[in-house]
Amino acid sequence: MNINKPGSAVVAALAAAALFGASTPLAKQFVGNLSALLLAGLLYLGSGVGLLLLRLLRDKGWQDPGMTRPQWPWLLAAVVFGGVLGPTLLMLGLARMSAASASLLLNLEGVLTALLAWIVFKEATDRRVVLGMLLIGLGALLLAWPVFIDLVTGGAGAALVVTACFCWALDNNLTRQVSSADALFIASVKGLSAAVINIGLAMASAQSLPAWDITGPVLLIGFFGYGLSLVLFVVALRHLGSARTGAYFSAAPFIGAAIALGVFHETTSIWFWLAGILMAGGLYLHLTERHEHPHWHGEMQHSHAHFPDIQHRHEHR
Repeated sequence: MNINKPGSAVVAALAAAALFGASTPLAKQFVGNLSALLLAGLLYLGSGVGLLLLRLLRDKGWQDPGMTRPQWPWLLAAVVFGGVLGPTLLMLGLARMSAASASLLLNLEGVLTALLAWIVFKEATDRRVVLGMLLIGLGALLLAWPVFIDLVTGGAGAALVVTACFCWALDNNLTRQVSSADALFIASVKGLSAAVINIGLAMASAQSLPAWDITGPVLLIGFFGYGLSLVLFVVALRHLGSARTGAYFSAAPFIGAAIALGVFHETTSIWFWLAGILMAGGLYLHLTERHEHPHWHGEMQHSHAHFPDIQHRHEHR
């Protein structure tokens, strides 16, 4: 993708959402054959191994990923929160509540990502972006409305899933700090780390790997839906920031739902369509944003082809 073209980062974020959204209904077809832990582990394995091989082919061997010494702690923290704690908490939550309810609660990740970006990491924003995220957040609440009974009767499971969302939101903001490095390297490290944890937990509970006719398709879904999706997400983070990228990525549940409705003939409710209208309005506000503000930054060394990003076009001395 040519990052010098205006809007390329937005395309990257929406493409990431499309790939990840498509992976959900596709992976669901294997739920009856695999446990949640093993399925997650194989998806991450397809992501990590596939991206690692792709990087080796692209660079014709191992090359420096462009990580500076101060960036390594950020990446390690992102791996811990996003690749280890997030998936583990989600699986623990799934054991205590329905998968459908947990899936709807995962919409909170985008809202939490934006809140952390603005409050903790001091990312620049404006009223239009805040209003857009508010609409997306309201859409997420509408989607979660049918699971309020689960929240009351199965509070422990819901609390674990919400905590997983917080871990992934923190992961998104931490990854933003290392997004100047090679996106393929970052995504492969996170994928392999999550694969080791999830498959390790599955093996510890006496589970075994399935036949290749199941393992192969799951690895392929993981490569596209988790691997390439994450690479595009990192590219978008580099230019848009955590809050805006998270907002565009909120389109993922609806892309997945569209596939579920059109391909697998699943049904939905009025809540889905109302939430879709709100989230579409929020995405429109973000897509049509024109953001400028005076600011200063110190000397910067770029390890990637650089063009002033969409929010910060200005002259460099």
